[in-house]
Amino acid sequence: MSVLRSGSPHRPARSLAAVAGVLLAVLSLLLGLPGAAGAAATRHAPEPSHPGQDWAGSQIARHEGTAAGLPPAAPSLAASVEGVDVSSHNGSVAWSTLWNSGVRFAYVKATESTSYTNPSFAQQYNGSYNAGMIRGAYHFATPDTSSGAAQATYFVQHGGGWSRDGKTLPGALDMEYNPYGATCYGLSAAGLVNWMKDWFATYKARTGRDAVIYTSTGWWKQCTGNSTAFGAVNPLWIPRYGSSVGELPAGWGFHTVWQYTSSGPTVGDHNRFNGALDRLRALANG
Repeated sequence: MSVLRSGSPHRPARSLAAVAGVLLAVLSLLLGLPGAAGAAATRHAPEPSHPGQDWAGSQIARHEGTAAGLPPAAPSLAASVEGVDVSSHNGSVAWSTLWNSGVRFAYVKATESTSYTNPSFAQQYNGSYNAGMIRGAYHFATPDTSSGAAQATYFVQHGGGWSRDGKTLPGALDMEYNPYGATCYGLSAAGLVNWMKDWFATYKARTGRDAVIYTSTGWWKQCTGNSTAFGAVNPLWIPRYGSSVGELPAGWGFHTVWQYTSSGPTVGDHNRFNGALDRLRALANG
């Protein structure tokens, strides 16, 4: 029988220590490799610092211009419906004034990232509804702060839900130039496409609807490589401030909503639905 004596090495302990040392060495080596730190822990950008200044088109006008001096935009089809979009920068909106001018639908910013909700949302979302309009909510995406699933969930929980009442449009995802840094949020084209797929899948799982996407052709080409991944499913809401819609992003043969000006009466951002009022109601009903 072997007996451990005082001062004798404890071989099992030494073996464990040796194995632990090897594992630590390997881990240190792996963490030193490019990209390994990102794999070990997901890092996100800080939460938005001025979300009240971010609305559908706020960065489009800054990066692509407003086509100043062009004549008023003509409807793209004989049948169209006038609409607006609003956010907290519009404050309390005069919905009766807009209704009397012919506006029949509205999109209202609800959220940004997973930290911001529009403080004017109730007045804007419920006010447009009470005026008789068909209304919907949109989310301003910041793909570098959290996952698509997390942001879609936050959106649905803070005003972005949907119900088949004939007056609620499916939610919209606002994808445009980053107000806080790198134009494409520091992600590759494939990374952005996957982020959006995550957002859209989560939204549909929670509401049963395919969401609308708001984006410009210029940003889409630059940041997604002109992806065709969404054109067959997600209705397109496109901003272009001029006399025509212009070129569409790849994958879409037609647009659903056109944001044709950022300087219209009462609220600034005005839109046209590409079809008659009954088609707008059909989009609301799903």
